[in-house]
Order: sequence, then structure tokens, then C-alpha cells
Amino acid sequence: MTFLACRIYKNESENNSGNNQINHRLEQMDLQALSDGDVVVRVHYSGVNYKDALAATGKGAILKRFPLNGGIDFSGVVESSNDKRFKSGQQVLVNGCGLGEVHDGGLAQYARVPADWVMPIPEGLTMKDCMILGTAGFTAGLAIHRMLENGQSPDKGPIVVTGASGGVGSNAVNMLSGLGYETIAVSGRREFDEYLKSLGATKVCSAEDLKLSNRPLDKGIFGGAVDSVGGKLLSQIMAHTNIWGNIASIGLADTHEFEATVFPLILRGVSLLGVSSTNCPMPLRRAIWKRLGDDLKPQHLNKILTDEVKLKDVSPVFEELLNRKRFGRTIVNCL
Repeated sequence: MTFLACRIYKNESENNSGNNQINHRLEQMDLQALSDGDVVVRVHYSGVNYKDALAATGKGAILKRFPLNGGIDFSGVVESSNDKRFKSGQQVLVNGCGLGEVHDGGLAQYARVPADWVMPIPEGLTMKDCMILGTAGFTAGLAIHRMLENGQSPDKGPIVVTGASGGVGSNAVNMLSGLGYETIAVSGRREFDEYLKSLGATKVCSAEDLKLSNRPLDKGIFGGAVDSVGGKLLSQIMAHTNIWGNIASIGLADTHEFEATVFPLILRGVSLLGVSSTNCPMPLRRAIWKRLGDDLKPQHLNKILTDEVKLKDVSPVFEELLNRKRFGRTIVNCL
């Protein structure tokens, strides 16, 4: 049996100059060529995450081996299983765990994965809902879960969400709003102000509009943050975070570099929480997905979904995402 897949290749340089070219092709492949696994899934939906775009274009060192199908998440129906936990016809999802990085991913009509990676679709969600959320929604949910576990509450002040018009940011704004938090959505793309307000943002502004100082500790303004930018903005937000606030670091849209002092940590008890969706332990991963179908479920999933494309039409989406021509979540219909 053959099926369509978005497969990523590295063309090794003949002169060892280091100019290895990474590119992707939409091609037919055989089921036997897939990475090993216990469960074969007929993929219904996948998503286009920032990491997927970096991998498919070669603009980020995402893949650890080649060739490999892209896609770090998918939902679908079990075709066959060698593990008694899963039965043919069961609706399931997979995200993270090395999918689309070291193991053939979800941008294909079929995937074969280890049974330990597979989760039944949570109550309260459909297969499509799961990919509107996708790794972006899971990351936002994990960030907020960590903040809540560490004592975050609305009375500590508003939560800043940077990179707010992206997939993680959109989900975070909507989740926090649903939990009763005042949210400040920070985006450099002001054309999406109304979109972010419709998701529940109390205020929408640019980073410059926040008028943050460069002092290592300044007036407390924020209860915490979900930050996808990194760099100077992250350190400035830390310096303006109120006592016992929490900041979840989920990305590096500006830079991976980070310079700050320990003053916010030791004088105000501010916590900087790391969020890693790829290697999140499975018990915690299952717990987060359960919450995503319950108290963390965004109230406006239909607004966060801004486009649905067929697998055969996915190629242009990668560059458009990297060039900031897309917002919210783009999902891929693999049927």
C-alpha cells in the first residue's frame, strides 16, 4: 500500500563544504518504509507548527536523521495495533516524543509509532479539535498548568502573553481569559488586534507600548507571563513581575540569548518556568490533554483555527508561517 507523505531529505554536499541542502517533497511512499512502531494510524489531521516549518525548509536543525516525514503532531484512527491497549478504529492522537524529529511524523496519510506515545482522544475533544490545539495548544496548556501548580492566581495581576498572534499565544490568551485572568496580548502585528480581543485579550499592544525599563528590578506591573520571544523582552518582563509571579518560557522568536539578574527571583520570589513539549513525561502529557478537553479548553477554537489545507497543498504554508504571513492555527487535512 502506498500513500502521500511530506518527506524531508538532506542532500549531502559532494565536496564536504558543509553546504548540505535540506528540502521536502510530497511523494508516495510505502507503509513498510515508515519508522518502526506498534501502532499504525490512518492520519486524519496534522498541524503546521513553527518547528515543522523550520524542518521542512531546512531553516532550523530540527531533524536528527533523514529522510523523515515531517509533522510533530497528528490525530487519526488506528488502522492496526500490536499492542492490546489500542484497537482498530480507535481515535487517537500523538504529539511530541520525537515525532517529526527522529521518527516519521504526522504530515502523511499514515503513521506508525510506538504504543507508549499514543493517547486516546480526550473526552470533550474531537480529532479536529486536537489538531486545532496541536502542539501549540498543548504547549500553552503545559505552560499554564505549571503556572497554576506554582500558585498563579488572578489577584497577582495581569498575565503578559508575547507572540500572541501565533498558535501558542492565541491558545494561551483564550485559555487564560477563560480562567478569569486579565491578559495583555503583545504582538508586533497590529492588524490582528481585533482577532486577539475576540479571544479574550484585555489589552493588545506592541512590546514598545509596554514602556518597560532596563533596570534589573522595577515597579511590579504583571502577575506573570507566557513568553515565546526570549532575550531582552523576557528579562524586562521579569523585572516588572509582581511578588510570587510566574513566567513560563516557551520559545525564542527573538533570540535564544537571555540576560537578567537574580533580583526578581530572590527579592520577589518570581519563578521562571521552563516548558518543553517534546520530552514532557507521558503521565503529565496525558494529564494536560485531559485538561485541554476540560477546564483549559479554549472557548474559541473556531477562531483560533484560521486555515485548513489539504496535505497536497501544504508546501507554501511553511514559508508563509516563517515569513509571518499566518496567524492562529493552520491544520492539515490528510484524508
